Amino acid sequence: MDVLVVGGHGKIALRLLRLLAAEGHLARGLIRNPRQAADLEALGAVAVLGDLEADAGLAGDVQGADVVVFAAGAGPGSGPERKRSVDLGGAVKLVDAALAVGVRRYVMVSSIGADRPHVASGAMRPYLEAKAEADRHLMASGLDYTIVRPGSLTDDPGTGRVRVSRELGGRGEVPRDDVAAVIAQVLDAPNTVGVTFELFSGDLLVAEAVGSL
Repeated sequence: MDVLVVGGHGKIALRLLRLLAAEGHLARGLIRNPRQAADLEALGAVAVLGDLEADAGLAGDVQGADVVVFAAGAGPGSGPERKRSVDLGGAVKLVDAALAVGVRRYVMVSSIGADRPHVASGAMRPYLEAKAEADRHLMASGLDYTIVRPGSLTDDPGTGRVRVSRELGGRGEVPRDDVAAVIAQVLDAPNTVGVTFELFSGDLLVAEAVGSL
């Protein structure tokens, strides 16, 4: 598969690109900073230069992809305006590009709490509001979507065992390694089309967990 990962130098994205390249896929990562290209190339991935916020559209980057993955984020310390321009605006821009060039499959890296942003406080509220609106836009788009809502992310080594749930409102942690492994499994899992699920550390092997959705 040709997989375009938007937010290609992010912590989850780099792990995902490494897995996809190792499996023989054409793993492409959209990055803004050309100095980051070597990091992607070292993983066996292809760097695609583009600016998620400044570029008018992403159709040229999406062209030829079988699947697009939105893994971008404004990051800690960013204000509400940038959360809307990246976490929401970037996700919407990728939806529009996929529709424009006929790419049907779209996987969104969202967050727990996106089903209830109104209960969050501080910097988390605008972040979750942006995620919630982006998720709604994707669900209404008609694309073959999957929305992955991981729990609190850690840099602990992955275990290869997770817990997934379509019932929203859970809490827990999950290593970024395992999030990437689940996304890689989801990309070609027809049973996850049209599904929104939460993801935490657990007892099921990744393939078994994804197959249970």
